[in-house]
Amino acid sequence: MTVGEGVRTAQQTSVACPGCRLEMPRRPASQGHGYYNASTECWSVYTEVLGAEFSNAVLFGQVHQLTVDSYAVQHAGGSHPDKSVAVHLVGLHLVLERSVRPTQVPALLQTLASSVRAWPHFEPPPAQWSMTVFDVAVCGSASEHAEAVRAWSASVWEAWAPEHSRIRDLANEHVGYGQ
Repeated sequence: MTVGEGVRTAQQTSVACPGCRLEMPRRPASQGHGYYNASTECWSVYTEVLGAEFSNAVLFGQVHQLTVDSYAVQHAGGSHPDKSVAVHLVGLHLVLERSVRPTQVPALLQTLASSVRAWPHFEPPPAQWSMTVFDVAVCGSASEHAEAVRAWSASVWEAWAPEHSRIRDLANEHVGYGQ
């Protein structure tokens, strides 16, 4: 085998997620979710993380909302709808900027979703993500998992810094929590 053949083989056996750029071995049988701008391999890791959260009520209450919001906005772009990106950005804003408990966020996002008529477009950041869902998936304990989700969500939120004022305005106008 020549050097070029080895490179081609490696490229054919791995795939980079278009959203977070996570490089994963290609899994031909992987099932994706066409809603997010994500590879099927990245989506598979995300569903493993969700499974860990759904199987631990304390962990679910502490960080599940941050997990969902972080994954969604880290996978903006492509055919991912503006409504979804905006809702999840407001979710991160509520928890990280306004200190709303994650378990209170879904009802507030429902208020947002039912009151906005024209959804703004938020341009995804040109970020080289410092963390992805993979960093959560490899955690060995629930406390490590929660700590990793908090760090991941903070890094994702920071990448969206150029849009923070628009996100804040959207939250103030339609949710108004803690103004």
